[in-house]
Amino acid sequence: MSNTDSFIDEVTEEVRRDRTFAYIKRYGWIVGLAVVVVVGGAAWNEWSKAQERAEAEAFGDSLLDASTAETPEQRADALGMIEAPDATASAIVAQMRAQQLVEAGDAEGAITALNEVAADGELPRIYRDIAAFKALLIAPETQDTDARRVSLEALAAPGAPLRLLALEELAYLEAGAGNRDVAVETLNRILNDAEVAPDQRQRVRDALTALGADPEAAAQ
Repeated sequence: MSNTDSFIDEVTEEVRRDRTFAYIKRYGWIVGLAVVVVVGGAAWNEWSKAQERAEAEAFGDSLLDASTAETPEQRADALGMIEAPDATASAIVAQMRAQQLVEAGDAEGAITALNEVAADGELPRIYRDIAAFKALLIAPETQDTDARRVSLEALAAPGAPLRLLALEELAYLEAGAGNRDVAVETLNRILNDAEVAPDQRQRVRDALTALGADPEAAAQ
């Protein structure tokens, strides 16, 4: 019986090996393909990372080169020639270029560049709002008061990233238009807001004092 059992075990093992080899012959290409895909995917991932690093370095170098130009006009021109790797980087370059245009005395060109960023619906809101806010700050004081008010109110909407800064500008706008009570009310709203930063809080207190209001009363 023992010899018979041993023979059966050997035959069974041989059958298993034959089946294994048959499976390998039939399906081994799938395993090979899977290995190629995994290895190829890892290589592609490393290549993509290297490309991204190279693009980021080239972008940084181009910004550095532009910033070392002698005049604001030259810096603005250099920044305008930069090919940004994505929309966010392009928005950053546009805002840097706008600053150089302001220094060069081209406020209109700066406002145009900023408004283009502000109108780009593909960008995160923070970038669009910053561009719109900067454009309003650059705009001459002769700008239509009502139009300026509407723009600032949009930036001061609840949940907007620059809400408190826009409210502050609204207060100054109302004060300049002779609407003292509205300006004081707006400044008080800022002063009582839990999110107001220390430096803005001090500016608001100074503005209230200049308008003849008591900053301490606003905090009560």
